[in-house]
Amino acid sequence: MQANSADHQPIENSNPILSVTSGLVDGNVPTMEESAYHAEPTCFHGYYKGCMDMYADAETVAKYLDVHHGWFRRCAHPMKAEPLGENGYALTIGRFGSFGYEVEPKIGLDLLPQDQGVYRIKTIPVPGYEAPGYDVDFQAALELIESNTETATTVKLTQVVWELNLEVAVQFPRFIQALPKSLVQTTGDRLLNQIVRQVSRCLTHKVQEDFHSSTNAPFAKKTRRKYPWSRSQNLSAHN
Repeated sequence: MQANSADHQPIENSNPILSVTSGLVDGNVPTMEESAYHAEPTCFHGYYKGCMDMYADAETVAKYLDVHHGWFRRCAHPMKAEPLGENGYALTIGRFGSFGYEVEPKIGLDLLPQDQGVYRIKTIPVPGYEAPGYDVDFQAALELIESNTETATTVKLTQVVWELNLEVAVQFPRFIQALPKSLVQTTGDRLLNQIVRQVSRCLTHKVQEDFHSSTNAPFAKKTRRKYPWSRSQNLSAHN
């Protein structure tokens, strides 16, 4: 999943009801806080996989990942990451919208210490914060796999293989509930997938650059391949 300059820009969509933006919300666009919610929330569920190449041995990569206080907030930018306890962060992802209103989601993430080369990340509450009309369940796992294959630069290669199980429940206001459920499902799925893809690409690129710069490990940019990024078919939205 090789990042490029476009990965750092807001996603552009031809569909006027679907948008992702880091800009300010127009005053005429209702936000989650300004809308009344009714009925049960609509749930969207996606499963994602990817891989990040690090040109060093697994031990060196693990030492870097273990000290997340030194790189996570820096690499998460332009997302806003505020420390939350010993291993947690309150992460503000950015503004996104669909069906005529926008929201700026904030979630708490706990970066658990590694367990035999496996790192897990899960959602935790953000003290004093109540999400306006949505709930996120983020469950991720990252595993370090040191490759025996020689690279073009003869340096060690460790792959950070990750998977993400993500569920988002949104309590839509009445004017959206009047829309066809199939339209709500399709639009929500597309928006969720685009956010995950853009964030993962941007974060992958920044972590790679930061790791190789801070550890002085050679980065074989010419041999850097496109990262496998895939998702399973999303479960149908349901009320």
